[in-house]
Amino acid sequence: MEEYKKQFTDFMLSCNALKFGDFTLKSGRRSPFFMNAGAYVEGGQLHDIACYYAKAINDNFGLDFDVLFGPAYKGIPLAVATAMAIHELYGKEVRYCSNRKEVKDHGDTGILLGSKLKDGDRVIMIEDVTTSGKSMEETVPIVKAQANVEIKGLIVSLNRNEKGKGNKTALAEISDLYGFKTAAIVSMPEVVEILKEKNALSEDLLERIDAYYAEYGATE
Repeated sequence: MEEYKKQFTDFMLSCNALKFGDFTLKSGRRSPFFMNAGAYVEGGQLHDIACYYAKAINDNFGLDFDVLFGPAYKGIPLAVATAMAIHELYGKEVRYCSNRKEVKDHGDTGILLGSKLKDGDRVIMIEDVTTSGKSMEETVPIVKAQANVEIKGLIVSLNRNEKGKGNKTALAEISDLYGFKTAAIVSMPEVVEILKEKNALSEDLLERIDAYYAEYGATE
C-alpha cells in the first residue's frame, strides 16, 4: 500500500475529519464512521490535504490535464489548494475552475468561478467524498455545456466502498454512467486495514463496521 494512504489516514483522524461512532447519513443509513472534509479549516491542514490529493491524482491520472474542477461549495477550496500543491510538488501549472450555485448577473457574470473552460481542455473533477452520484448529475452537464472538454476523471478523498443505487460503489456507478475514471486518495477498507495493524479499533467497533458493510457494502 502506498505510504501516502497511511499518512492520509492519520491526517484525517488528527484533523477530526474522520470520526467513529454512531452517525445518520443523508441517505438515512446509520454508519459507524463519518467523514467531514469541512473539518479542514486551517492553512496547514488545507496545504496538507491538497498535497495528498495531488499525489493521488498523479498516481491515478498522471499530470497530463489542464483544469481541476471543484463543484460548489466544498469543491472550491479543494480545487484551489490542489492546483497550488500540484505546482509545488511537480512544477506543473493547472488551472482551477468551479461553478456558482447562483448565476451572477453583474461584474464577472456567468456560472463559473476561476478559469473559463476552453475547447480541448482536459478536466479532472475533485470532491471530498461521494456517497451517491447526485453531485455529478448536477455538475457534469454544467462542465460539458461550457466548452468541448474531456473529463478525464473524478478524485475524492475517501471511497466509502458502499452501495450506490445498485450493488456497485457510487464511484463505480459514476464511472459506468459517464465513462470516465474515478479514484480516491484512500478507501474505507484500506483505512480499516491500516488501523487494525495499529490495534487502533476496538472489537466492538470492528464488529459494527463489519455489520455495516454486510448490509451496505458494494459487492461489485
